[in-house]
Amino acid sequence: MPAPRLFYGFTVFLGAFLLFLVEPMAAKQLLPALGGSSAVWLTALVFFQTTLLLGYLYAHWLTRTPAQSWRNHLYLASLAIAIVLVATQRLLPAKLSYSSDHPVTTIFVALTLTIGLPFLLLSSTSPLLQIWFLRANGGGTIPYRLFALSNAGSLLALIAYPFIVEPNLTLKLQRTLWSFGFVLYAGFCVVLARQARTTQQPDVSGIEPATPPTAALTKWLWFLLPMAAAMQLSAVTQHLTVNIAAIPLLWMLPLAAYLLTFILAFEFPSLYRRGIVVRLLVVMLAALGYAISKTDVSLPIGIAIIFFLAEAFLACLFCHAEACALRPQRSAETTLFYLLIAAGGAAGTFFIGILSPLIFSANYDLAISFFVTAALAVAVTWNDGWPQRLLWSTASALLLFFATMLHTAYGHDAILEVRNFYGTLRVKQLPTNHGDIERMLLNGTIQHGTQLFAPGLTRTPTTYYADDSGIGLALRNCCDDRPRNIGVIGLGTGTLATYGTARDHIRFYEINPLVRPIAQNLFTYLRDSPAQITFADGDARTSLTRESPQNFDVLAVDAFSGDAIPLHLLTTEAITLYKKHLAPNGILAFHVSNQYLNLPPEIAQLANAANMQSKLIESQPDESLGAFRSTWVLLTTNQTFFSRPEIANAATATPTDARLRPWTDDYSTILPILQLAHH
Repeated sequence: MPAPRLFYGFTVFLGAFLLFLVEPMAAKQLLPALGGSSAVWLTALVFFQTTLLLGYLYAHWLTRTPAQSWRNHLYLASLAIAIVLVATQRLLPAKLSYSSDHPVTTIFVALTLTIGLPFLLLSSTSPLLQIWFLRANGGGTIPYRLFALSNAGSLLALIAYPFIVEPNLTLKLQRTLWSFGFVLYAGFCVVLARQARTTQQPDVSGIEPATPPTAALTKWLWFLLPMAAAMQLSAVTQHLTVNIAAIPLLWMLPLAAYLLTFILAFEFPSLYRRGIVVRLLVVMLAALGYAISKTDVSLPIGIAIIFFLAEAFLACLFCHAEACALRPQRSAETTLFYLLIAAGGAAGTFFIGILSPLIFSANYDLAISFFVTAALAVAVTWNDGWPQRLLWSTASALLLFFATMLHTAYGHDAILEVRNFYGTLRVKQLPTNHGDIERMLLNGTIQHGTQLFAPGLTRTPTTYYADDSGIGLALRNCCDDRPRNIGVIGLGTGTLATYGTARDHIRFYEINPLVRPIAQNLFTYLRDSPAQITFADGDARTSLTRESPQNFDVLAVDAFSGDAIPLHLLTTEAITLYKKHLAPNGILAFHVSNQYLNLPPEIAQLANAANMQSKLIESQPDESLGAFRSTWVLLTTNQTFFSRPEIANAATATPTDARLRPWTDDYSTILPILQLAHH
């Protein structure tokens, strides 16, 4: 007797839930060694989409020749191996050795070795079980609703992770519970696989209505439409997390919109109204295409997030609903349909996540995604008559024009544009009100340092490092008149080198290999400093772990990914490592200026856990000296440091929050410190 539809549905749902639960778990475990940038998530997304394609390919291959039972045995064997790997804790082991020199390769190798096989099997679930269901029930209608159910499971896991799983469970417990879930899923698959083997039909196509094969052009659209949707997903995610708000949680929203469009397209295809969607989409593409070409104008964060998510939702709904409308009616083509959908998804994310940073020196990903979407709309709506052809041809030309405007805007005032895995760096040179020049280093839209090239001001610390800033006060009051040994995590333009004297030693830790040559050649802070300066390339925690104790009098933690300190630099294990490298009575200085995350209460928790005192120092902006408002938290075991008059007058108690607990490498969540509503 065939298993009921509910059993198939639950297995598909569970597989998709586990699939999208392991994605953030795996990406979070990769972040520490790779700087915490959004590029880690985007590259992981490329891996997930590629493995999804391989999973669909596996399902396609398994079901092509039902008479060959050895393929069924192979599937059961691969399930058994995956269970063994999961049971022996090979899934996401607590410690992996990573290299920040080749981050893309590192991510792919690490994910392949840890979650590769389980992820592949989970990826194959939806198309495989649809064919098994057909065979077990003697043919009939292709159960495309199982695909919608699969995406519903994915969406639920995606929402559950940041709001339920991450705040309440350690990574170790997450891995354990996930492993139990996978074993349960594998058991269901074994039952269904055995049933599929005993009820296989020689050829399902023989019992369905005679339907002509799908045209080649339609098969191309099965590939190209999901490719455009995946490009939109990756480009909008990158734009939101780099240029609007560097909030790790923000990658969830475009992916949720992406999955929701799959559910709507395949579960409720009758709700899709092409006429309404294309009208809204063309307005959004034109408006946001124009907006991103104006690099000197920025929308308020809340409005920007809503608009870009709305555009991504409309674009993905259009692409997925049109692909669904073209779905095959012959079951023999079902797995090919899913295979091409997955191939399009993999190609789209690969272009944005891997290829684009290699091709372009600036970020044109969003502009290119908008253009590709409009160009595909020309093809899809071609048979709707001349008005639609004219509308989308004009929109495509307009979006291409906006892309050239963006290129011109990026080049304006820029003396350097470079791009790599860690982001897009631009050095701008602008005239000041006094006829001198000012240079600034930008990562996306976030300033990472400026220098005033005016007489007497080239060695003036600007931005967040002014004399009255927390780090400025720490460096002036740490060591009386003796030589200072200073460590700085995050190089930027090298502004802190201005504090160095001929007797001092300063060591900079920097993960991005493009930053150091910029700081040395286009800014003069480093070369003008009389201090002895050394550098450590790669992730700071990795470097500090390998080094013998450095005896730093002051260690400044100033590593920013966009606008946020990578979380792995803010854990109890990180503090323990920093303390190992501090001199007796040394000072830890955390730069926590941030628009969206209220970091000081978390730093206070870490200080208490490390038996250190902490104080908050906020400094005010001074436009004449290029100084910004800055917030620093200073930590030390030195009882007398905070009683020094200059420190006592500037410092206040670090705010605390009883809801928080100290972050560890095994537990961290930014949800309680998120202050999006304040901006």
